[in-house]
Amino acid sequence: MQFAMCNELYENWSFGDTCRFLKQSGYDGVEVAPFTLAPRITDVSRGRRSELRKEAAGAGIEIIGLHWLLAGTQGLHLTSPDAAVRSATAEYIVQLAEAARDLGGDLMVFGSPKQRSLQPGVSRRQAFDWTVALFKQVMARVADYGITICMEPLSAAETDFINTCAEASELIDAVGHANFALHLDVKAMYSENKPITELIRTFGPIAHHFHANDANRRGPGFGDVDFVPIFDALKKSGYNRWVSVEVFDYTPDPETITTKSIEYMRKSMTTADG
Repeated sequence: MQFAMCNELYENWSFGDTCRFLKQSGYDGVEVAPFTLAPRITDVSRGRRSELRKEAAGAGIEIIGLHWLLAGTQGLHLTSPDAAVRSATAEYIVQLAEAARDLGGDLMVFGSPKQRSLQPGVSRRQAFDWTVALFKQVMARVADYGITICMEPLSAAETDFINTCAEASELIDAVGHANFALHLDVKAMYSENKPITELIRTFGPIAHHFHANDANRRGPGFGDVDFVPIFDALKKSGYNRWVSVEVFDYTPDPETITTKSIEYMRKSMTTADG
């Protein structure tokens, strides 16, 4: 497993400075939120994407992909009753995949709770069927860019659509494409009614990406979540991909979050390997 960090907490940093600090702190990758680059990913030129990729590579950091895919956008929604909105969303997902490829990444995490929550009059079954149809429509083009979309279950406090690993797995099965996979997030799994280690053992074998955070929305080691059994369960499930730190509470500061999170994860992983 390799460690990456999501970039949105470095609000006033240049991208190059972010990458250099991550490498200095022991990370190998950075996961990019598109809204940190521009209001829409299509506003970032091919030339600028190339520059960002070179900046990361120059620092010894890999841009692993994108997350918060629809955050900050207008007129896009995964489960909208308006077919034109869903069509525009589908096309934007393809444009995101092209950008992820240009940046050197190979994955996109679909979280975006506000842009997938059920709108008035829309049932879960309607939303599910529309979502299956949308991803079936785009996945061949997304895969052509070498990108895997990782569907992220999120807590009921964040959204009312796809709240559990089981629901995400059902959606993945219905879409039926090798490049449409599962994403696991510690904070989200702690909202389920099953132990997190059980969820990891069950769904880890089909997971393509993993977000590390505490149930309190801070970094690993900044709360009560014990990551030793988490890393043990990941290892036993066969998961050997990126572990990417995603936080929502930026206190006390990016530097402390960055360094303490990886120190804690390394210690936990070593203990788990014990």
